[in-house]
Amino acid sequence: MTTPTREIVVCMGSACFSRGNTTTILAAQEYINARGLEDTVRITGTLCQHNCLEGPNIEIDGECVCGIDPATLSALLDRHLGQ
Repeated sequence: MTTPTREIVVCMGSACFSRGNTTTILAAQEYINARGLEDTVRITGTLCQHNCLEGPNIEIDGECVCGIDPATLSALLDRHLGQ
């Protein structure tokens, strides 16, 4: 197994959690698994990304993306992960 070189950090602070990031983390995991990216992309959670009013938020390779919608997450990940 190789060390992942890409990272998705999902905010699980109370504002993002209540706005649906529990669904976002599951959708991101499904995306990674469906494309066989488990060895190159790591998904982690954090308690707060300090953009609560703009949430739900995730970071992709250090870039914060605010206002995540699980319905459009796949297209967002395609753009960032080059799929």
